[in-house]
Amino acid sequence: MSIALLAGPPAVQGIERYADHQRRLGALPPATELIGSIERSALRGKGGAAFPVATKWRSVASQRAGTPVVLANGGEGEPLSRKDRMLMEQRPHLVIDGALLAANAVGANDIVLYVGADHAGAIQTMQRAVSERPGTERARLRLVSAPVRYVSGEETAAVHFVNAGIALPTSIPPRPYERGVDGRPTLVQNVETLAHVALIARFGDEWYRSLGVAGASGTTLVTVGGAVPQTVLIEIHQGMTLADAVNVAGGITSDSDAVLLGGYFGGWIQSGAAWGLSLDADPLHRLGHSLGCGVVAVLPSGRCGVIETARILAYLAHESARQCGPCTFGLRAISAAAGRIAGLTSTPGDLERVQRWSGLLAGRGACHHPDGAAGLLASALHVFSGEFTLHDDQRRCSIVNTQAVA
Repeated sequence: MSIALLAGPPAVQGIERYADHQRRLGALPPATELIGSIERSALRGKGGAAFPVATKWRSVASQRAGTPVVLANGGEGEPLSRKDRMLMEQRPHLVIDGALLAANAVGANDIVLYVGADHAGAIQTMQRAVSERPGTERARLRLVSAPVRYVSGEETAAVHFVNAGIALPTSIPPRPYERGVDGRPTLVQNVETLAHVALIARFGDEWYRSLGVAGASGTTLVTVGGAVPQTVLIEIHQGMTLADAVNVAGGITSDSDAVLLGGYFGGWIQSGAAWGLSLDADPLHRLGHSLGCGVVAVLPSGRCGVIETARILAYLAHESARQCGPCTFGLRAISAAAGRIAGLTSTPGDLERVQRWSGLLAGRGACHHPDGAAGLLASALHVFSGEFTLHDDQRRCSIVNTQAVA
């Protein structure tokens, strides 16, 4: 299913070269009035927070403390997401186009292409794409390999790594847009967002808005996994229902009680309530949900939501920055208790403690890592409440097959 970003030659034909990219889409347009066009397009960031892109760009452009920097964020530490790495592999020049346009719009000279070290295909493709660009563009581009850690893609962690070689989130303020790479105002933007910018600059904001449905604007990349024929990256019209997106991915292969929306920093939703959800930032936000980094993971029958949640919490505890008490002690304690409940070895008070801690963790960390874990846990306690009680009270799991979602 190709709509906008993934339109063009299929991946089986190999990497799209720069000359072919230009023949297909035309030369890079000027960035004149681009921020206004982006604002009219209603483009939101695709890294997880869905922040209005034009607002972020204006914040950087208005700073006076040095020449800005653009950091194209392709760190993608989310285990369930494939969108950023596959986009860089399939459409590297679209990402670079967007980064150059962003730099021109905010007055930046330097561009950092920040790519996850474990995404070997994306690194190789981006390196080759940079080498194909004209010399004046190539001189502005620097490829940086991001460490393999969940928190490496967080914007302050990316800036910290570029500055000091340490990919850990830093306490804020100042935000990167105020003082980031080399102490200069820094626009940190997800690579998918930048690719959308490259198309909006060419075809206009009206064209972009026309791609959405049900009052939404544009398209978005979604990784669909779990109870589908295979994990697949698709591009959908924003505003499409979750059920329609799953059908595009091949439809469900088994009954499902729940969907994990947004990845490890997302939340569980009961299937009956999930299928009709509009995959668009504002409607989801009003219901307390988020598409996050573009993940839809359908829990198959035979998988226990309590065990899945405990597994994710253990991963998040291991991958935490370990810079503050809520991560070092709070998240570790929650993970340990959830693990005992999942393993049918809970101690007296474990479930009550997990329920209480889930409401205390958010907002107390040095970064947002514990907030994501708390949100995931709170959603699990709601969706799988009966199963948590069964595990804790009766030391019994109603599900036999405990294989992981992904």
